[in-house]
Amino acid sequence: MLTKHKVYELINQLPDTFSVDELVDELLLWQNIEKARTQVKNREVTAEAPVQPAVFAM
Repeated sequence: MLTKHKVYELINQLPDTFSVDELVDELLLWQNIEKARTQVKNREVTAEAPVQPAVFAM
């Protein structure tokens, strides 16, 4: 979940001039990283080794 504080931090890290697309990219990146961290914390991830055979079998 985004907070005003986190959005403010992200905006402050951007250059003085930026596009809306760049801002959206940063927000989506942060959201995906936070989602992945939550999944790892909740053990909702699968190790790469068991996944590889299933992916390559497709």
